[in-house]
Amino acid sequence: MRIPGSTVALFASAAALAVALGGCKPPPQGADGKPQYPVHFDTPSARPHTTSRALFSRGDSGTGVRELQARLRQVRWLNDGPTGEYDDLTEQAVSGFQGKRGLPRTGRVDNATWQRLLAMTHRPSQWELYLMGGQPAAAPDPRCLTGRVLCVSKTSRTLRWMIDGRTLTTVSVRFGSQYTPTREGVFSIYWKSRHHVSTLYDSPMPYAMFFSGGQAIHYSYDFAAHGYAGGSHGCVNVRDEGAIASLFAQVRNGDRVVVYR
Repeated sequence: MRIPGSTVALFASAAALAVALGGCKPPPQGADGKPQYPVHFDTPSARPHTTSRALFSRGDSGTGVRELQARLRQVRWLNDGPTGEYDDLTEQAVSGFQGKRGLPRTGRVDNATWQRLLAMTHRPSQWELYLMGGQPAAAPDPRCLTGRVLCVSKTSRTLRWMIDGRTLTTVSVRFGSQYTPTREGVFSIYWKSRHHVSTLYDSPMPYAMFFSGGQAIHYSYDFAAHGYAGGSHGCVNVRDEGAIASLFAQVRNGDRVVVYR
């Protein structure tokens, strides 16, 4: 069948426009030198998507990463943290989780990985998110705003070392259990014992600073290892050994301790 010249010209113009806009190939020519139709133009929307944007990947940090780590702990793919830092352990945990469920083992969290993890876990509680500390401190009690004070909040589970209303150090702390609660009120440090061992429980209490009977602020190996999964016998536990060592060197007998909610 003979194609009218006007039709050929129209198709040629359309092909030229497509080449200019989209980089498509011009239509093939037949034996008579005229273009062959119909022509399929490969547009970007017709190309399959082979990659998914990463929601989280190594080097990221923040509350989203902390939630990711808490959820990975729920399904036993991560033992440490949450820290809020997407480190090599988090990358390995994500890769293992992906491989177990037939997803590409990229070590990066894309939407498919995130949705699968959401379906298998529950929303982490505050103390799942901050199992190993790092939570923000509560506002200091008004009784902490003058003098030298160890300002201890049971609500935020933090201790501020304050002098004349200025916070010098903030650390995460742990308290007594239901049956051995940490006392609340205003106290004073009356004895410091660097290498103390409890005579009642036969457990080490390094950097102990006693403020009420047998209750002290001290470093806890168990807190460092297990976070808020455990509790003390009434003492204020600190999990950061470097921080408690520094506090022990600065705090004096007679400095106040305020324990409040």
